[in-house]
Amino acid sequence: MALQEEMELQGNWLFKYRSYLPLSVFIIGTVLYLRTEIYPVTFFLEETPYEIYYEMFALGISLFGLFIRVYTVGHTPKNTSGRNTKSGQIADTLNTSGIYSVVRHPLYLGNFFMWLGIAMLSGHAWFIIIFVLMFWIYYERIMYSEEQFLRKKFGEPYLEWSKDVPAFIPKFGNFKKPALPFSWKKVLKNERTGLFELFLVFCLYDVTGELIGKANNFNYFLIVMTLLTGVGYFVLRYLSKKTDILNEKNR
Repeated sequence: MALQEEMELQGNWLFKYRSYLPLSVFIIGTVLYLRTEIYPVTFFLEETPYEIYYEMFALGISLFGLFIRVYTVGHTPKNTSGRNTKSGQIADTLNTSGIYSVVRHPLYLGNFFMWLGIAMLSGHAWFIIIFVLMFWIYYERIMYSEEQFLRKKFGEPYLEWSKDVPAFIPKFGNFKKPALPFSWKKVLKNERTGLFELFLVFCLYDVTGELIGKANNFNYFLIVMTLLTGVGYFVLRYLSKKTDILNEKNR
């Protein structure tokens, strides 16, 4: 099999199981985080006044990634930029405006920052570097398979758009106003899990670390936000499955 077909085949397979990379990052990162809490000397900021600032900085990185996803999803039409896995690639239209005018894969860019913040909690620079390399190798094949799909479906319009728009590093000078207005309904329906999951992960890490250190300096901001976003998640889940409140035509 030629390398081109092999990469496309690998990308299609990884697309279906693309949620497993974050899971592996979470598991390995958790083990390293627990090790850091048990042996504080492995992280130079551990048990210092600056530890909380580092934790909040990591949270900020993750929230920035979520913001990218929210902005992307909020301006896209139906059957594009989705979370579909079992059904494979879907694209009824080609997105070329808004954030898609500056970068071809904004959702994966958002995912990168979301999981980079979590990887930073490990306190190990080598793990953060490995995460970046793993992310690139993993998602490079997924992006390749997606682009092959879009190229076959949209032809010349896709080639013209992709010629000047970078794959992963934004080129802000290309920005064009989004073709569609921002839809909070679509965001709340499609991205309802992101904010809750982020605060839940950061909160669990913080509480676990304090319990291991036999301390009670819990980050109550994380605890409160986890509870609030958790309630919000279950409310939105109910509204999405049991009502039409979050439905919007062609979005």
